[in-house]
Amino acid sequence: MSATAGAGAGAGPELPMERRVEEAAAALRELLNGFEPLVGVILGSGLGGLAGRFEGARTVRATELPHWPPSTVMGHEGRIVAGTLAGVPAVGLSGRVHMYEGHPPGDVILPVRVLTRLGIRALVVSNAAGGVRLDLRPGDLMLIADHINLMFRNPLYGPVPEGETRWPDMHGTYDAELREVVRRVAREQRIPLQEGTYAALLGPSYETPAEIRALRGLGADAVGMSTVPEVIAARAAGVRCVGVSCITNLAAGISPEPLDHEEVLETSERVADAFQTLILGSIERFGRLLA
Repeated sequence: MSATAGAGAGAGPELPMERRVEEAAAALRELLNGFEPLVGVILGSGLGGLAGRFEGARTVRATELPHWPPSTVMGHEGRIVAGTLAGVPAVGLSGRVHMYEGHPPGDVILPVRVLTRLGIRALVVSNAAGGVRLDLRPGDLMLIADHINLMFRNPLYGPVPEGETRWPDMHGTYDAELREVVRRVAREQRIPLQEGTYAALLGPSYETPAEIRALRGLGADAVGMSTVPEVIAARAAGVRCVGVSCITNLAAGISPEPLDHEEVLETSERVADAFQTLILGSIERFGRLLA
């Protein structure tokens, strides 16, 4: 298979990242008939149903795009959907890829880099996370105030693609104005909303109780295996970011129950309606801020 064919071809090592991003963006732009989104949304755990809420939706399978990395994780479909969400031009990534699947960091952030080439001005990220802070419970939604990158690799390593800065400032990574919008929508919709710091580990094994105690000492409130590389990539391109974690389980050592991916999916489904209401209401107001 050639380096430019389908998702399985992924990142042909002979091609520089700049060219891979440009070719994938050009292909997606053509399939979406030049559609220009204002907001990008990563439809992670709890937000998958938003794919059906796009008006005038156009859907592209990841396999139709060159260099797009394939997802192998249950619950991550590998589709791109574009249209309007709450009246705002938006594009959603239904399913994400993770470094623990064996993808190089540059491949993990290729989808976000493509969205920045389409012109998004804000990125909404979501994820499933384990509760580290003792007052968090399964089913809680946590607005991400900051993150700790414990994947021990930075996805920006290597040549700098066009439109990105070499040294992005990570102060205020999760945009204060956008976060206030989410808080306001949560209050108005009477959706309980926690707030805290998300720690990202490489995975795929869950953390040990000792690791969770260490994370708590570092200031982490929740822990997961995604999101941070995507946010770093968006910030390097000057895109504003906001994120919400769905707390799907208590981290190791807090509960005597063993951790299970099925529990993650079940909890995500249980809170999906509230999660989607929160994000839709927020995106509607983001449109007014970003226009």
